[in-house]
Amino acid sequence: MNSCQSRIYGAEFSKEEIEEAVSSGRLLSMEIEFNRSCNFHCIYCYAAKNSRHENELSREESRDVISQARDLGAKKIIILGGEPMLYPDIMGMIGFIRDLEMEIELFTNGANITAEIAQTLYDNRVRVVLKMNTFEEQRQDMLSGKKGAYTQIHEALKNLKLSGYPSDDCPMGVSTVICQQNIDELPRMWEWLRDQNIVPYFEMITPQGGAKEHNMLDVDSHRVEKFFHLISEIDRTKYHNHWEPQPPLVGGKCLRHQFSCAVNSQGYVQPCVGITIPIGNIREKKLGDILRDSEVIQDLKNYKQTLKGPCGECGRLSDCYGCRGAAYQMTGDYLASDPLCWKNLDRRDDILFLPVDASLLVPHKPPMLLIDRLIEIKERASLSEMTVRKDMVFVEENGKLDDASYPEIISQAIAAQEGFRKLGSRNPHQGGFLLGIKNIEILGSARIGDVLRISVLKVAKLGDFGIIKGEVRNGHTLIARGEVKVWQSNGKKPA
Repeated sequence: MNSCQSRIYGAEFSKEEIEEAVSSGRLLSMEIEFNRSCNFHCIYCYAAKNSRHENELSREESRDVISQARDLGAKKIIILGGEPMLYPDIMGMIGFIRDLEMEIELFTNGANITAEIAQTLYDNRVRVVLKMNTFEEQRQDMLSGKKGAYTQIHEALKNLKLSGYPSDDCPMGVSTVICQQNIDELPRMWEWLRDQNIVPYFEMITPQGGAKEHNMLDVDSHRVEKFFHLISEIDRTKYHNHWEPQPPLVGGKCLRHQFSCAVNSQGYVQPCVGITIPIGNIREKKLGDILRDSEVIQDLKNYKQTLKGPCGECGRLSDCYGCRGAAYQMTGDYLASDPLCWKNLDRRDDILFLPVDASLLVPHKPPMLLIDRLIEIKERASLSEMTVRKDMVFVEENGKLDDASYPEIISQAIAAQEGFRKLGSRNPHQGGFLLGIKNIEILGSARIGDVLRISVLKVAKLGDFGIIKGEVRNGHTLIARGEVKVWQSNGKKPA
């Protein structure tokens, strides 16, 4: 009996290696973009059409962060894009990574893969993953957003096979998105790839970038479930590969946030390409410091304690947490249950979607409750909203919001942020105090009926104590800003 878990997103690492990486804060792999330029315009691509290409990492900066990843324990670099084969020094970067004795996995649409380049990739033992979504030329060109895409892909496939791909030393994969247009032909494609010893990388589309604009790609979750089970049956009976169907990867699993991260072409570090929350920039801090200080990363590493809703209660939680990218893109919360998982279809009402009513997040009650709703969650930061109401204790007789309210507004905003992170988890937040106010500046005013937006950022933390920087805006006008010192813990009072 074989297992199909020998391929994607960490399955090549043992459970013990992954557990050690989590406990020690180390990496096993890293995804990186060298460039955002691409000759395709795939209608499902996660990169937005207006994605900027300027200010990309220099060759030296890219090499430095790869070396940092290696020093953090990473054994493998996964090269994404854009289209990496359009990067002017792609072969030099591949040589550099090989000199560090790291494995390389390269996702490509086949651009510039001539017979000579294919041979060089093979000689460097690069695991090439070619993007191919269909057998039909017109359909492939449509999904790729470029006439001639089908021809380019198949020319690259021919050159790669002539160079020796796939082999035991140099495997090869094909990356395919599951969509309305191709789902009926994918069982045949799976067998076609298996028969050539090419690894199928079939996965559900994360609803971001172009995929959000083209809902014609969407497939009903019940149909996706049947498709996963059909492929599982084909793989078991014909190829003796045994695996349990689970989203978002067919025949695989994604627990990448336990041991990996993504660095985009401008140096911003993200948990993955689906969770588009920058947690730092390698031009400003070392990669290890960024990962160590990130609350988002720590929440994801501790997912068994932090996941909310049905996913947090699932019996498969030990080796599945759905697609964190899909959860974030659809709900605004990277810890929410995956709305696209077929197991959650009957429990959608148990999944919270931002914005969330602040009364669910903070202990205050009217008229002391000032914040109305939490709008957005980022790395150590959030955005909340409130409408100034007549019944609020801080509203003066003339309808003006008292200046003394702004420290309390900022404090309630950070309480909402922390309350949301803990909401529904196995370790709910239960206490907090405002301990001090620093550098509060009143720059404007607000009156009954005004809608205010409050952004808060945790700039420092020592144990249960934190320094919070906050800004309050009335429309586009900044009306107050400053810092507050808070204590937050699980119901324990400070000594």
